[in-house]
Amino acid sequence: MARFDSSNALRRRYRRILKFAALALLQTWWFELVLPKFGLRAFVGRGRVARITGLARKFYVLAADLGGLMIKLGQFLSTRLDVLPEEITRELTGLQDEVEPEPEEAIQAQVESQLGRSIDSAFAFFDPTPIAAASLGQAHTARLSKSLAEDFGFEDVVVKVLRPGIEQIVEVDLAALRRVGSWLSRIKLVSRRADALALVEEFSATSYQEIDYRIEAGNLERFSNQFALDDRVLTPEVIWERSSQKVLTLSDVTAIKITDVTALETAGISPSEVASELARVTFEQIFSFGYFHADPHPGNIFVTPRPETTAGFALTFIDFGMMGSIDDKLRDSLQRFIFAVVARDARAWIRSVRELGILLPNADNVVLEQAITELFDRFGGVGVAELTQTDPAELIEFAKRFSELVRTLPFQLPENFLLLVRSISLISGVTSSLNQQFNMWDAVDPFARTLLSGGANSSLSALRKELSKQANIVLQLPRKLDDLILRIERGELVIRQPETERRIRLLNSSIRQLAAVILFGSLLFAGLWSLDRDQTLATVLLTLSGVSLLSALIRPKNW
Repeated sequence: MARFDSSNALRRRYRRILKFAALALLQTWWFELVLPKFGLRAFVGRGRVARITGLARKFYVLAADLGGLMIKLGQFLSTRLDVLPEEITRELTGLQDEVEPEPEEAIQAQVESQLGRSIDSAFAFFDPTPIAAASLGQAHTARLSKSLAEDFGFEDVVVKVLRPGIEQIVEVDLAALRRVGSWLSRIKLVSRRADALALVEEFSATSYQEIDYRIEAGNLERFSNQFALDDRVLTPEVIWERSSQKVLTLSDVTAIKITDVTALETAGISPSEVASELARVTFEQIFSFGYFHADPHPGNIFVTPRPETTAGFALTFIDFGMMGSIDDKLRDSLQRFIFAVVARDARAWIRSVRELGILLPNADNVVLEQAITELFDRFGGVGVAELTQTDPAELIEFAKRFSELVRTLPFQLPENFLLLVRSISLISGVTSSLNQQFNMWDAVDPFARTLLSGGANSSLSALRKELSKQANIVLQLPRKLDDLILRIERGELVIRQPETERRIRLLNSSIRQLAAVILFGSLLFAGLWSLDRDQTLATVLLTLSGVSLLSALIRPKNW
């Protein structure tokens, strides 16, 4: 706290956050832990929903009053269905990132200190009244100076300015949240369900990115480069000469708001075509590039009429402060997840969600496997048409049971996975508003195939990787068994039963044969794949596969 002593306002802010958290924890402790021990469990259960809802509403008021990261935290928590009751997430969903703007003088001083020049020399015109004021910054319209306008070919720009002193507010808010996270991590009831400190750090990493506009500018340019050859996707242009850590100047790309169906139709643009194009672009970001806009709400996407192009319009994205990515590890884990679903293999599904980081180590696999098996048995392989004919009551019952399982087992969605879900959810809402009959999942098929294959020849690559992985595991077993037998023979382990040793030798031989079979399959597969690429390599590989097959067929004497 010493670093915040210079500001009474910051100290009061820190204390208000901690006071709210402490009272909320005290209330929860009293009702959920103390009263049930005195036989009042039924009484506690009857008032639980009202208490949780009331708590969420109090936080809503606190966040709206404090602004800063508290609004961002409320929005973040509203998406955490994996760790919070629905009563809380529902109440926080409406928390808007709109607050009172900063005084004109403060914004002008911020711009001038960041750009190192007077605002009059930096811009030919700067509107002191913001077009939007959010918790971390606000946006103003402006016009470039004559020389810059001639260089770029346009003059109208939007200038985003961070609120003065927002860094100190973010530091205070995060310090308070880390303290609350440390409290929660000591409560067994909470620690079994979620890693509170990890959630705080996840939130803090995103928050620090949002108070550095240079990161947002880099995100924008990376996104723009992905679609450089696609005339149906547009982005603003960064004016680096008028940008810094706390000021970001972009070309003004304001056009038709994507959910304004009337304006689209007036411009001769089909809302249904816009929905289809938005779905395509979304899945292309996710599956082709592995880098996607994680906050594609209607205010961040415009439809720009382009009669000179085939489509007649382009989708224009803005606000690149929140981006998501799918790295190779996540892609591989998603592959295994999808394979497990296709195979209806509950155990493999559990392994895959562990790899994805969704399932915490202390999860009860037995309960979860039973639930997933039941889910696969009932709905595995059921098509959309058949699903729509299913009794709604049955679907609701399954949803309730699965939802309760999510809340009672230690699930926690990793940030990138959460951003992926968030992005698709927002886009699904936008496409539905454009065309209620549109099913955006019809557009996912080619991109899902790309995810599964990872590229042109990646299904071969993925299979080779899997065979290599399994072969490596099996090939290590004989050595481990040899070590075990050696220890037994030396008397280091108290196992001197001839029957046991014979079974171990038989197991050793069987494993060697299994390893030879796997090696045969791997070499054969690689040889066939290489036939039309490298005849010499193919011949060598096929020959080696034959040798492996012979070694697999020859039984040892002690079989």
